Amino acid sequence: MCRWLAYAGTPVLLDDVLYQPDHSLIDQSLHSRMGMETTNGDGFGIGWYTPEADSPAVVRDTGPAWNNRNLREIAQHVRSPLFFAHIRASTGTAVQQTNCHPFRHGRWMWMHNGAINEFDRLRRELCLAVDPGLFSRIEGSTDSEVMFFLALTFGLDDDPPGAVARMAGFVERTGREQGVRHPLQMTVAVSDGDRTWAFRYSSEGASRSLFYSTRFDALRVLHPDVTFPRGLSEESRLIVSEPLSSLAGAWNEVPEGSYGAVRPDSDILRPFEPQPA
Repeated sequence: MCRWLAYAGTPVLLDDVLYQPDHSLIDQSLHSRMGMETTNGDGFGIGWYTPEADSPAVVRDTGPAWNNRNLREIAQHVRSPLFFAHIRASTGTAVQQTNCHPFRHGRWMWMHNGAINEFDRLRRELCLAVDPGLFSRIEGSTDSEVMFFLALTFGLDDDPPGAVARMAGFVERTGREQGVRHPLQMTVAVSDGDRTWAFRYSSEGASRSLFYSTRFDALRVLHPDVTFPRGLSEESRLIVSEPLSSLAGAWNEVPEGSYGAVRPDSDILRPFEPQPA
């Protein structure tokens, strides 16, 4: 599968999050502790928003993240209030740049860990459900990108949680009609540059790991000697496939079958269930 993180809050250097923690995403690309694979070396991607642009910048590459000099250069010089990072372990589709996450359409970014089981069997029917006006924007061959464009088709612009629920419902219905017992496994992050949503769900009720950070003001009280939370607002949040450190009280598991939203005014955490498309 894959590992990913999403950050929203006080603008920070990407390096502070991607490289500096003890169990950073770069470390996870070689030594994942909670993923299906220890090594995630089938490509990587980062995407970030800035106040000056209406759409996010996205940089993706097919090589491993741990030795990419361009990634290190970008991370040491880019500061952003909202960014995604993803390291890939392919579930069968080709290792190519267009298959690396995050995926972008307009102001939206999307990344995924998991799989549509037996995607090769279901691909045609799933792709035929994508809005014809969007279909030509699909560049790669992954189930993850098809999920993104299905969510766009099912109303992501107007209702992100509902659109993802309808996407999940459509994938499950299609899979079960084709005899696939557990069609969907997913942790997903999606953002429009203002708000970020994260989803943890699987058809079998045994989803891949997902965590969110404790409020940074509370962390400063628990760990006054740790430097990273200093200067970050209480609204800053990290959502990660696995914890970036072993600090006591720093990480909270997203419950099975749940979704959360990080918003400027308030955060939410609610149950998630697929819906009919």
